[in-house]
Amino acid sequence: MAKVLIVYVTTTGNTEKMAGIIAEAAKGAGADVTCKTVGEASVSELGGYDVIAFGSPAMGAEVLEEAEMEPFFSEAAGNLSGKKVALFGSYDWGDGEWLRTWEDRCKEAGADVIATVKAHLEPDDDATAECKDFGAKLA
Repeated sequence: MAKVLIVYVTTTGNTEKMAGIIAEAAKGAGADVTCKTVGEASVSELGGYDVIAFGSPAMGAEVLEEAEMEPFFSEAAGNLSGKKVALFGSYDWGDGEWLRTWEDRCKEAGADVIATVKAHLEPDDDATAECKDFGAKLA
């Protein structure tokens, strides 16, 4: 059974909704799942998990949420070599560039990026289905 940590930040509730769907799907697929906001998580606990899923909405000119997720992820990047990582989040404009940039940063840190999923604003039926598939991949 995979131990999965989901760490996310949300500004409008959309990324939080995605985190919940993903967590339930991963549990349903047999994973041991811990889901926390970035404020509740610590970089020191990352080593205790087989898979880490990070979630953040796109902000500004398609960048990570800057107050909490960017500093957390910057610190965490040094601990991701050889780790299975998955990324998710919601956006309002653009085409998801922030997620591609984030994926590149994970790969540069030596992580194995196993899945990404994005939703335009609140997850619709298609995005919900993608979140469920994403969650199953975490297990």
